[in-house]
Amino acid sequence: MELDLVKRYIAAVQRELPETIRQDIGRELTANIMDQLDALHEQHGDVSQETIAAVLKQLGHPRVVAQQFSPQQPLINLAYMPVYKNTVFMVLGILFVLETFNMTATWLSHSTMGIFSYLHGVASGFIEQACFAFTAITLAFWLKTRQQPNIKSNYSADWQPEKLPEAGASWQHISLQTIFTDLATYLFIIMVVWYPFIMPNEQATNTIITLSDYAASILQWSTPIIIAGVIFSLWQLRQRLWNRLMLKVNVVLNALFTVICIYLATISPLIQINGQQLQGIFSRVHIENSALITLLIIALFPAWELVRDLYRLRKMV
Repeated sequence: MELDLVKRYIAAVQRELPETIRQDIGRELTANIMDQLDALHEQHGDVSQETIAAVLKQLGHPRVVAQQFSPQQPLINLAYMPVYKNTVFMVLGILFVLETFNMTATWLSHSTMGIFSYLHGVASGFIEQACFAFTAITLAFWLKTRQQPNIKSNYSADWQPEKLPEAGASWQHISLQTIFTDLATYLFIIMVVWYPFIMPNEQATNTIITLSDYAASILQWSTPIIIAGVIFSLWQLRQRLWNRLMLKVNVVLNALFTVICIYLATISPLIQINGQQLQGIFSRVHIENSALITLLIIALFPAWELVRDLYRLRKMV
């Protein structure tokens, strides 16, 4: 038999293997191939080059065969993957909230910054910080992966099955994205309401559009509800699973936010324009109508969550 093809195949497999196991795997694989060829030789006589090629092709591509003997290690070991994903989402969520706080303060203190500049600032600042954080977290877990982790050591030995949460529907899991989006929204509202009272007077006079005094007072009186929303989000961060009590609290909060948004939409004037910068661009009526429509659209979100959670409460009975 012409065995040059077999030697070339074994060499191709060995090139894909770590040097420490190349010889052992080469001998094992050679013995396996030769056993098959010997069986064919006994049945059909001389084995042709085409038959050897068919046997090797059936075994698989050298790179695939090598991976069977030495599987490629992932960048992050699967034992660390749940903690890695949770860490990434947690850190990115915190960075998103902080960047929203920072850009909201900048937006409110600069009269020349529009809403699109604000959104661009939030997005660009968050992406820049997120890239650095993601790289740092991935590098840390990669270094930890090289230590060959013991999966059992990552979990407490005294955990109790009796304390596991009840099995429920998939919607009962609260995602980190939802929690941190709510936190950023509450923080944005607090900044819009209270920033005019804490920033210097010269910056306040440079702000083109502000809420009317009555609308601002309504939101100020609503601050305890907003703070309750922040506390509720932190509670969600701890629980990560909807239950009847949390659904009831969320129903109350969303009902209050819906009422506040609809009531604000009935106030006239809702906003006040400082200076003449917008003259000839937008009329006061256009701006008022835009603010009214925006409020009604915003009210749809808590209203939808209100209906959703009432339906969920009925299903949990």
